[in-house]
Amino acid sequence: MRETTDILISGGGVAGLTAAAAFGTAGFRVICVDPTPPVTRLEDAGADLRTTAFLQPSIPVLEAAGLWDRLAPHAAPLQVMRIIDAGGAEPTPRIVKEFDAADISDHPFGWNLPNWLLRREMVARLADLPNVSFRPGLSTTRLLTREAEAIATLSDSTRITARLVIAADGRNSAMREALSIPVTTTRYGQKALAFAVTHPKPHDNVSTEIHRSGGPFTLVPLPDRDGMPCSAIVWMETGPNAERLAALPVPDFEAEMNARSCQILGPLTLVSRRTLWPIISQIAARMSGERTALVAEAAHVVPPIGAQGLNMSLADLRVLLDLAQGSRADPGTPALLDAYHRARHLEVQARVTGIDALNRASMMGAQGLRDLRATALNALYSVTPIRKTLMRAGLGVR
Repeated sequence: MRETTDILISGGGVAGLTAAAAFGTAGFRVICVDPTPPVTRLEDAGADLRTTAFLQPSIPVLEAAGLWDRLAPHAAPLQVMRIIDAGGAEPTPRIVKEFDAADISDHPFGWNLPNWLLRREMVARLADLPNVSFRPGLSTTRLLTREAEAIATLSDSTRITARLVIAADGRNSAMREALSIPVTTTRYGQKALAFAVTHPKPHDNVSTEIHRSGGPFTLVPLPDRDGMPCSAIVWMETGPNAERLAALPVPDFEAEMNARSCQILGPLTLVSRRTLWPIISQIAARMSGERTALVAEAAHVVPPIGAQGLNMSLADLRVLLDLAQGSRADPGTPALLDAYHRARHLEVQARVTGIDALNRASMMGAQGLRDLRATALNALYSVTPIRKTLMRAGLGVR
């Protein structure tokens, strides 16, 4: 069977679903495919227990896609970003610094939501768009590009002719490989544990990164759960230690979790299963090829520090959609895709490099290096113009 569309999106994760909603809302005909049907309930096997913090610049993208009204009622605002250095001889806070969004804006830094819930609301939005066809359970198995069009073959043998293919199929992107675009990958020997907890002390919309060794231990606010304050945690550690922690019985895991959290929110209680994710940095040599744009993890992967990952992806989408709306008759021209690559690649390179440096600093194990990290944090925070510049840079605004 043959079909024709304006946009084919290969990949139905959070980035791909957002792209489908954004381009569909803008009036383009869209087909979005993903080999794995999205898990949209917390209790179901395979639910993504990670969370996503949408920073301020990402909200207009979600609004334009018709998504933010659906997501906002479930979101926890992030008003303060707190960094704690607990790298002394004992795992207790020795430096605590807070970055308050009120210093640079009338709005919070961002809003946090569970990934499984994002998928639920995004799939519901796509169902409301008659020009969007979301086809879970199908993958893109072959891509042939020509000057005038791209022809993709799906796993059910359907052939799709599209003006533009958006590769949102992850860090091992088959679309990127079909275009022979190389990537540079950095492996840290780390893994991240993701899970949810409740705690007796309110989080007061404060996101906290605790640095000791192995990587940051990050608590991100979630809406209350069963009347208790609730947070999502991403705990980055060396691979072997992360695997050891993931396999511990719950009481033993909670004991280690509470020691690592420095009890800043009181005793933490595990209220979800634990999932384990490898940590890498990765960047594609180009963000576009013939009739194809790379977005999200097909183009760049960063460690989960500073809520940068998906917000970089939505910045990709914002630029690509703006360019496509200026070229509605053909959103996949060489000039458009070259402009997209030029607009995004240098910024992406800079962010990947910066987050790599932050991650390496957070991994420091030697006491002297941890002391140096604490001194640098204290110095940077103490200079008001530098502190505000760092906050704006983290948001991606000037």
